Amino acid sequence: MACKIVHTFQNGTKMPALGFGTWRASDEEVEKALNEALEAGYRHIDTAPVYLNEKTIGRVLRQWLDAGKLTRDELFIVTKLPPPATRASSVEKFITRSLADLQLDYVDLYHVHVPFTVPEVDGPFLTDDDGQLVLDTTTDHVALWQAMEKIVEAGLARNIGLSNFNQRQIQRILDNCQIKPANLQIENHIYLQQPELVKFCKTNGITVTAYSPLGSKGIEHILGRDVPNLLDNPVVRELAGKHDKSVAQILLRHLLQREISTIPKSTNPARLRENIALFDFELDEAEMAKLAALDQNIRICDFGFFPGITKHPEFPF
Repeated sequence: MACKIVHTFQNGTKMPALGFGTWRASDEEVEKALNEALEAGYRHIDTAPVYLNEKTIGRVLRQWLDAGKLTRDELFIVTKLPPPATRASSVEKFITRSLADLQLDYVDLYHVHVPFTVPEVDGPFLTDDDGQLVLDTTTDHVALWQAMEKIVEAGLARNIGLSNFNQRQIQRILDNCQIKPANLQIENHIYLQQPELVKFCKTNGITVTAYSPLGSKGIEHILGRDVPNLLDNPVVRELAGKHDKSVAQILLRHLLQREISTIPKSTNPARLRENIALFDFELDEAEMAKLAALDQNIRICDFGFFPGITKHPEFPF
């Protein structure tokens, strides 16, 4: 069963609204889970160089394509320009590297992963003697976007977008672009609904994708603090019981009905199939309002795992 809801970009490209996220999945996990996801009907696959799994994803995709189990135009593959490459001179080099790892001629959507820049290195990001991230403060979004537009013209990416950018930063791109961003990928869930930013994007013809739609339990050790457990919210649990659905299905359905695409990650085969089984029920207006009222502006992924990043002039939050 493939995703039955698609979001259409301004150039006519159609993106399945429900995708498969791969952040924090080891090579072994992602190989098994991606095969399960493709079997379950996922066609929108989201990755990034900093996830360290593009080569494994590429190997699985190549196996499916070579076996004739899928054609390339059935897939929607998303990857991203990493923080050490958020500069005009690095765009072509890094997408070429990702395409080689993914064993593809093009990606369907290429995001600028973050609006800030760090020095280009092969390996871990540079830190100073105090453990603070070394920053490159020469970030130029206008020049960067012009380089992003060139990879579309070269056929390396069918669409280009942004991730973790704020409204001011997006507006700067809109004021200086030939190709508008097709998509904005941001953290979005019941505790961080960002209605103003979502409305701004829709007004400007930019689709929105939610990452961490179910929260990000398990990254407490990375952030060094507790994170909220969305799956324990009593309102969501009540609605799950009412509809005879899982809590995760309620959270994902809420996003889809807000016209936000989403990329839940799971390496559990049963949950993978459960997460895509969202098209036989709807939340009514009152239920959507109950979920909207849960917004607390709580950000989980605040880049606290990058010590000192808040000092960058383009830190978005």
